Amino acid sequence: MTARKLAVISLGCCVSLPAVAQQGLTALSVTTGADGTQTYTLTLQVLILMTALTLLPSILLAMTSFTRIIIVLAILRQALGTAQTPSSQVLIALALFMTAFIMAPVIERVHEDAVAPYLEERIGFDEALRQAQGPLREFMLAQTRESDLKLFADLSDAGEIAEPAATPFTILVPAFVTSELKTGFQIGFLIFLPFLIIDLVVASVLMSMGMMMLSPLIISLPFKLMLFVLVDGWALIVGSLASSFYA
Repeated sequence: MTARKLAVISLGCCVSLPAVAQQGLTALSVTTGADGTQTYTLTLQVLILMTALTLLPSILLAMTSFTRIIIVLAILRQALGTAQTPSSQVLIALALFMTAFIMAPVIERVHEDAVAPYLEERIGFDEALRQAQGPLREFMLAQTRESDLKLFADLSDAGEIAEPAATPFTILVPAFVTSELKTGFQIGFLIFLPFLIIDLVVASVLMSMGMMMLSPLIISLPFKLMLFVLVDGWALIVGSLASSFYA
């Protein structure tokens, strides 16, 4: 009896397979509404989401405050002369949490203007994408120098841009990254100066004492650490970086 049941089940599966194959799956269909809006199938939406996740590191580096923060923290570690202390993992973690703190108002606006209405099916995907660009564009424009915008606009032969809000992302993103690099190095230069003075003073004292074989870094490191701790350096650096985006 068991063999007969298995044979019947197998025969039923074989008969039902052609029907399923003829029905097909609408995995990549796009439905256009009466008002011109387009609705994507769930499978296509998941595909777009997975593609966006692969681009997330690039977005994090290019369109947020992460670039400036990690540059300043790396220069600070170099100025202290502590080699790998704090470690790169600690600096990146601090930069990520500071980025989340600084970008919180922008992320909240994106959620209110684009994500929430889209999830509630009040707007389409294209409209949600346009709404999400607004807060990011405003943030990047506030941190981007006009000279950098003009440079990339001239390189792309985009012509005269009517208003800053009309700047395409292909011009805005590289201009923003260039401005962030310049600002990060400017802040790093100001941080480096007091530690450089300590190194010069220690090197001069050791030279006058005839202790040329002793590395000045060994002697200056405790003084630099003491100075950094006494002025509450980490609070100053973190607070200054955060306020530099909303000054």
